[in-house]
Amino acid sequence: MSTFLQVGVLLCGVWALSAPAQSVRETARELVPQVQPALSAEAAPAGASTPGPARTIGWEQLIPAGWDPYKDLKALNLDGLKDNDPRAEEALKKMRKMWDNAPINPLLLGQNVRLPGFLVPLEDVPEGMKEFLLVPYFGACVHSPPPPANQIVHVVLDKPNKRFRLMDVVWVSGLISATKTDSHMGAASYRIDAKALAPYVEKK
Repeated sequence: MSTFLQVGVLLCGVWALSAPAQSVRETARELVPQVQPALSAEAAPAGASTPGPARTIGWEQLIPAGWDPYKDLKALNLDGLKDNDPRAEEALKKMRKMWDNAPINPLLLGQNVRLPGFLVPLEDVPEGMKEFLLVPYFGACVHSPPPPANQIVHVVLDKPNKRFRLMDVVWVSGLISATKTDSHMGAASYRIDAKALAPYVEKK
């Protein structure tokens, strides 16, 4: 299983803690959404380039080497815990806190990159959208709790755009920085000041 899929398989755990009589096994396994694979980043469609060379990257490259998103859960035997065990609840809370402060990959900073993802608007104004979150799979931050912050990118456009809507799949091109953003849709460890926004095209 890829690093990205490992990062994505436990998104609903903390949110489920508030449900009455929620079992540890249901919280950690049965209520976890099946995450779709991250979008392919092998090639870019025409019209998605920016002035100067843009490096096409994938979501796994946003995760620094050695970072373990499940550090607080690996010491627990979830199958051996009773319902509502406080140890599991505490581990899930720690994991959510760690995810919201997930570290970045410093090797990417300051680069002109091209990244595919699903669009989550942060505003709805008549002149068009200028800020949104880019996420690696459908439903993130909308139909399920947010993924780790290093799997969310805050995108700021140089001018408003009316073409795209919620969960449209796009290519974003621009300079990437380690600018932390907290929003009502989730925390992002990265920011891209986008110079180009184009529909995502599957590689044939």
